[in-house]
Amino acid sequence: MSRRPTGVFALSLLTLLSVLSPELLVAWQIAPLTIASSSLPTAQAGIPYQATLQAQGGVNPYTWQLAQGSALPRGLRLHQQTGLITGTPTTAGEYHFTIVLSDANAPPTRVQREFTLTVLAGLTIEWRHPPKVNGTQVSGSLIVANHTAQAADLTVIVVAINEIDRATALGYQHFIIQPNTQQEIPFGAAPGPGRYQVRADAVAELEEDQSTLRAYKQTGKGELVINEPL
Repeated sequence: MSRRPTGVFALSLLTLLSVLSPELLVAWQIAPLTIASSSLPTAQAGIPYQATLQAQGGVNPYTWQLAQGSALPRGLRLHQQTGLITGTPTTAGEYHFTIVLSDANAPPTRVQREFTLTVLAGLTIEWRHPPKVNGTQVSGSLIVANHTAQAADLTVIVVAINEIDRATALGYQHFIIQPNTQQEIPFGAAPGPGRYQVRADAVAELEEDQSTLRAYKQTGKGELVINEPL
C-alpha cells in the first residue's frame, strides 16, 4: 500500500483552507468569550465610584448588560459599550447582581457572571448614651464616625419632636472631622412636658471631592415622656 507524499498532503490542506468561508476561518482562531473580572472593589456611600469590567476572547465589540431581574446599587449605572460602572452609591449594603456579556460573533456569544458589590457607609451615627429623661431634661450622647480617607466639614443637629411634630433643639455641633476618626457629641435640653422622639442628623461635606454624606439616628416615636410638674 503506497503512502501519500507529504508535499501532496500539505497542498491538499491548503486547497481545503482556500475554499472555506472567512467566517469559519475566523471561528477557528477565536478564543472563548469570558468575563475576566472576578470581583469588584468596595464602594462607599456618598462617594463617586468607578470600576471597569474586563472581557477576554470572543469578537469585539462587546456589549455589557445586567441580567433580567438584576440591579446595581442605587446611584450606579453600567455602560453597555465599555463595561464601566460609575456613579455615586447612596445606601450602604451588600448587593448581588448578574452581569451578561455579549460579543459581535454571528450569532453572538453570551456569557454571564454573578458579582457582589459591598457599599460601606461613609458616615455613621450611633448612640453612645441613648437619650433618656432626667427630670425635665432629655439628654444623652452619640458617636459620629467619618469612615472615609478625607477630612469633612461636619454638622450635627439633635432635636426632640413631640406629638404635634414641634421640634426642640437638644444639641448642635459644627466642626471639621478628620479622616477615619470618630467624635462623641453630648446633647441635652428641657423641651417641656410631652411624649418625644429624639432624632440626630449629621451632614458631612468632604473637602476634596465636595461629596455630601448623610446619616441619622432616632428613637421610637413618643418613646420618651416628660410629665407635667406636680
